[in-house]
Amino acid sequence: QVQLVESGGGLVQPGGSLRLSCSASGRIFSIYNMAWYRQAPGSQRDLVASITNGRVTNYADSVKGRFTISRDHAKNTVYLQMNSLTLDDTAVYYCNVYYRLAGRSYDYWGQGTQVTVSG
Repeated sequence: QVQLVESGGGLVQPGGSLRLSCSASGRIFSIYNMAWYRQAPGSQRDLVASITNGRVTNYADSVKGRFTISRDHAKNTVYLQMNSLTLDDTAVYYCNVYYRLAGRSYDYWGQGTQVTVSG
């Protein structure tokens, strides 16, 4: 069982920045593939950005050039730096880890952190 603890959400004005953090439990962080998803009210949960265990990144078109995902293996933490935030970025952001081990797939979610862009 992997536990994910997210932090860094909050209220920010349009054009502002936030950095989300997600700390993962477990001794095999290096094999985790990590991702951030978001879900706005009345909408489905969508992928925002992902980073593989080899640090290959992928972004939703709507955040390319504004958001950056990174990971720190020493701290078992993945980050999402969000710049130039717009009203459309308002959502609950969820951290996700997925990996395969000994032929099995594993998929875990954090509790979510609210990001509100307003002002």
